[in-house]
Amino acid sequence: MRTRPPPTRTRRPALVAASAAALAVTAALVLPSSASAADTSPVGFGAGTTGGGVATAVTVSTLDAFKAAVTGDTAKVVRVNGLITLSGQVDIGSNTAVLGVGSSSGFTGGGLRLKKVTNVVVRNLNISKPLKPADGITVQASTKVWIDHNSFSSDRDHGKDYYDGLLDINHGSDYVTVSWNTFKDHYKGSLVGHSDNNASEDTGHLRVTYHHNWFNDVNSRIPSLRFGTGHFYDNYVVGADTAVHSRMGAQMLVENNVFRTTTVAVTTNRDSDVDGYANLSGNDLGGAATEISQVGTFTTPPYGYTAEPASSVVASVTSGAGAGKL
Repeated sequence: MRTRPPPTRTRRPALVAASAAALAVTAALVLPSSASAADTSPVGFGAGTTGGGVATAVTVSTLDAFKAAVTGDTAKVVRVNGLITLSGQVDIGSNTAVLGVGSSSGFTGGGLRLKKVTNVVVRNLNISKPLKPADGITVQASTKVWIDHNSFSSDRDHGKDYYDGLLDINHGSDYVTVSWNTFKDHYKGSLVGHSDNNASEDTGHLRVTYHHNWFNDVNSRIPSLRFGTGHFYDNYVVGADTAVHSRMGAQMLVENNVFRTTTVAVTTNRDSDVDGYANLSGNDLGGAATEISQVGTFTTPPYGYTAEPASSVVASVTSGAGAGKL
């Protein structure tokens, strides 16, 4: 187990902008009150994200009510009760927490879009079958985002372009944590940085942490990262062709993950003109290959975290990840 105390000199300004009082209100995001302390606020690059804070929660069960409830940038907590069918994506305003009620609430057929917003939390939702061009969640030109304890899925009965991504992060988005989610039965999991030609917008941004996620029968993009900085730790990957993909100069720290029935666990030299970088530590590759053309310099994240050893990851993730597990 590796334990890192929060550093005092290397922490970026955006990670310390939230005051102690703001961090305290994240307890209001917990569903239910019995959730563990680890679930009260995000760990990683998304630290300090509070969503709607202590705003009075509004519960919705129809698409029209949901659209009205998430509009605007005032602080708000929106609880989704039941499964809502979407066509395309619904835009979410800043300072918003979207929380599923129980274990089976969420959206199907489309997804959510976070575009040019900040301070958004999405938790405990089932998000399924986002028909192209919609992603399950798109984070676009946005900062301070926490995607936690959701269940993303589609099916692999169609071609790889029938659905779009489950979770895509692009256009210079920054300070994002993706934690304790399940991603299941899909071709293109999570794309971070949409194009090789977007260096001017993405360079110096796209800082994303993935921890304790379960990728089950997801073909690739677990994640695929261009230009940015990614920390991928304590995740469980089963049945991938190509899992972690660092490209276009991206820096990836890949730590204490478990890979099973996966062809390539980590690659830095596919599909782009410029290779990425990766630094691997403590992983259980399960026989998967690695293609590391450049070893990275990103070895110490600028935040405190505890990475459990790979030997306990499968038990932790299979019992704790996904909607209904808070």
